[in-house]
Amino acid sequence: MKCPSLAKSLTGLLVAALPLTAALADSITLKASHQFPGGKGDVRDEMVQMIAKEVAAANVDLTIKVFPGSSLVKAPDQWKAMQTGQIDMTSLPLDYASGIHPQFGATLMPGLVKNHAHALRLNSSPFMQDIKAIIAQGGAHVLADAWLAGAFAGKDKCILKPEDAAGMKVRSAGATFAQMWAGAGASVVSIPSNEVYNAMQQGVIQGTDTSTGSFVSFRLYEQVKCITAPGDNAMWFMYEPVLISQRSWDKLNDAQKKALTTASKKAEDYFNVESKKLDDEMVETFKKNNVKVVTMSSADAEAWRAVANKTSYKVFAEKVPGGKELIEKALSVK
Repeated sequence: MKCPSLAKSLTGLLVAALPLTAALADSITLKASHQFPGGKGDVRDEMVQMIAKEVAAANVDLTIKVFPGSSLVKAPDQWKAMQTGQIDMTSLPLDYASGIHPQFGATLMPGLVKNHAHALRLNSSPFMQDIKAIIAQGGAHVLADAWLAGAFAGKDKCILKPEDAAGMKVRSAGATFAQMWAGAGASVVSIPSNEVYNAMQQGVIQGTDTSTGSFVSFRLYEQVKCITAPGDNAMWFMYEPVLISQRSWDKLNDAQKKALTTASKKAEDYFNVESKKLDDEMVETFKKNNVKVVTMSSADAEAWRAVANKTSYKVFAEKVPGGKELIEKALSVK
């Protein structure tokens, strides 16, 4: 026969343990991975670190562990790692996943984004609604939008009009830009971004395009005579959002989702200010090193778009499901 007082004590212990069990069930740790250097002032790393810090301060039993510099997952593998559950979050150049979702190639497409203000307008456009729908179909959720500007540079001369590229050997950041360069009469040389400096030095290439931040970090001001800064009529912009897998998002309770959303909005606003500073820093650094800095006129940019229309846009429209509509929707945002 059971002792009534013992049974009562055990029942009391079980009841007391229930709130603790529920609290533990709601305590979640997310792994955030990206390829960018940590602790060195890279704005994309700062963005993810800010989200982690703000979420921790919200006290909602949610912790984000950040793994920068490809320390957990290599750069090209992060989209797949998010789908398989190896990581929960990433800051990713979305074009890296275009092998799986070819529509993502539109987020590194010549001349679709003109400047930072235009990028903000694009974020709420039907074009980005379509891109985000494909991200969702792929099992991810956008926490923060981020667009990085880029530039063109010439070893011996300025590149403003398509005819300036004729006969040049050029290294390009992606397939869509390579198609446009070729359409302008350039020879495209395929080399990694970290080899551009030596390739310029040795005369393997005479021109390149990349992000404004990379132009500074790779010290390309030591190898070029002229750089075409983004200005108001940029040709080069890349979408690099902060993403969370839908599976991980669905595990969060309402308070955790709210804290993560609020933190991500703060980080996005921070990025929008800092990314423009990257452009300004590039201009200042190149001028200090006696490199000529120019910007495209609207007529120059339109001439490049005409080349892109016959090359990059045409290939994208023909080969990618819904590609034609995506290009048209992006170009319709004024």
